[in-house]
Formats: sequence, C-alpha cells, structure tokens
Amino acid sequence: MSNLSFPEDTFVVVATGEEAKTFRVKGGSLEHDGDWTPGDLADQGPAGKSPSEQSPRESMEATFSKIIAERLYHHAHKGDFERLILVADPDTLGEIRPLLHQEVTDKLVLEQAKTLINSPVEDIEKSISQ
Repeated sequence: MSNLSFPEDTFVVVATGEEAKTFRVKGGSLEHDGDWTPGDLADQGPAGKSPSEQSPRESMEATFSKIIAERLYHHAHKGDFERLILVADPDTLGEIRPLLHQEVTDKLVLEQAKTLINSPVEDIEKSISQ
C-alpha cells in the first residue's frame, strides 16, 4: 500500500495517444477507475488541420488527444473531480495541453510527461509522488 499525499478522490489520468487509464486516490493509494479507448475515430478527426506529412497513426493519436481533452472537460464541468493529475507520454501531453479548457486546467495539480500506461500501479504511485 502506498501513501500518496494527494487528497482523497483526486482524479488521475494516465494516457498515450492510443489509450488511457483512470484512477482515483482512495486511502492513500490509486484505485483503478476505468479505461478510455479511442473507439471509432472516423467521424471525430484531430484538432485543427492535419499536416500532409502526418501519418494515419499520428492523426489517430491527435484525435484521441482531442477526445481525452473533451472528456476531461465534460467530467470537470459535471463536478466529477476537484483535482486532476495528468500523466501522458510527451507527444500526447503536447497534443492534449493546448486543448484543455480553463475549467480543467484550474483543477490540474500535477502534470507529468512520462509513458506509464503499461506500468504497475505501484510504479505510477511512485512517479506521481516524486
């Protein structure tokens, strides 16, 4: 059992351009809350214009980054969380950051540019505690 110093119910999102896992701080540890997957991206498209040299994979990752930002806004606006920790690989974080609504950034207590999506919960806890 970890002893995270973040308040109870802090919402934690660990993401890449292909998937995201959500957690809540419960009893000083992370408790898995759910998984976000891109789903069908055909109708959603990336944020802004796609450069012609962008690969289909890069386009998909940009689109999923937009979806993550939209979901975070939806949850923040509904009052589903008061504090947010966002951990994503550097490219994905760079895609998400400019898309975040002020309502989300106001709740952001920690942001990390790390690839932790396949890491055990203990490693995620250790990383966000540093």
